Amino acid sequence: MKKRLLIATGGGDCPGLNAVIRAIVKRAQQEPEWEILGSIDAFNGILMDPIHLVELTPEKVAGIHVQGGTIIGTTNQGGPFSWPVKNPDGSWTVIDRSADFMERIRNENIEAIINIGGDGSQRISQGLFELGCHIIGVPKTIDNDLSATDFTFGFQTAVDIATDAVDKLVTTAASHHRILILEVMGRYAGWIALHASIAGGAEVCLIPEIDYDINSVMEALKRRTASGKEFANIVIAEGAKPKGGSLSYLEEDNPCGAKRLYGAGLRLEQELKDAGCEIEIRTAILGHLQRGGRPNAFDRILASQFGVKAFELVLQEKWGYMVSYRHPNIVAVPIIDAIKEYNYVSPDSDLVNTARGLGICLGD
Repeated sequence: MKKRLLIATGGGDCPGLNAVIRAIVKRAQQEPEWEILGSIDAFNGILMDPIHLVELTPEKVAGIHVQGGTIIGTTNQGGPFSWPVKNPDGSWTVIDRSADFMERIRNENIEAIINIGGDGSQRISQGLFELGCHIIGVPKTIDNDLSATDFTFGFQTAVDIATDAVDKLVTTAASHHRILILEVMGRYAGWIALHASIAGGAEVCLIPEIDYDINSVMEALKRRTASGKEFANIVIAEGAKPKGGSLSYLEEDNPCGAKRLYGAGLRLEQELKDAGCEIEIRTAILGHLQRGGRPNAFDRILASQFGVKAFELVLQEKWGYMVSYRHPNIVAVPIIDAIKEYNYVSPDSDLVNTARGLGICLGD
């Protein structure tokens, strides 16, 4: 009987997920005693009734490294430790099904798991490891908010998409003499916003790590107007907030999932108007466009490196470890260390200093 390895992709979709899956399967092809399975929609495939697993053969993964998304699906709701259950009165609660999960993987003769996901997914990995699960983590997020790796795959593609949006909005802003605000993703980290602002030449960049003063933003816009430029481009991260203010969340009935950041750009637009800005303002929210589509070459290569390394960690039985990019090498770090600290942009980092050196206003 072959050894069975299970792959799961959890959290938001991300360019490069399929490249990881393909790399794992192709590396495993050199070890004929292994059979590779995929759990549909993260670990929900194990917890469903009936269980929903698919065999991942070399034929099934051929060419998928160029495709966005994930062929085995994903979700950021549910999971072994917080399975949603609807009560008779229509309300929702969550229950711990981790013991049930462990029993099910034993019944399926699954000897090892590779869990591909971001901070939340790797917290699940650590929890399962502590229950005795043979698990390896692969970091995935466009937000680049895992501190144990230099970059996560998907981030560079998201930056390309955000930069392209800035490029397009520059011409619109100039043609109509407007201020264009672009809201980008990133959760509580400003990596996408900062990279896109530098690459795209934005005049203002507002990130979660530096609470902004609307008066500082207004002064930057006034200086630009005084120089003869009657337009400007502002990039704001979805997790940015004014000094003394709070985060902007989307109001929705989603008791079992994470609250969605939304509306930072629209709030900024209103704040500028209230502060007396006389230039016409438009706001664009880039949203999920940053997570879709074909991964760029950098992310395809990084994802492929992660996939090969993850399977080799399985062969070495280095359970409880996550693959990591430490330039120029792909290494392994304990998952517990990977989730210990959130990867924020440091306000005194070289990247922030570069932005300041280019004259980009950061709102402080």
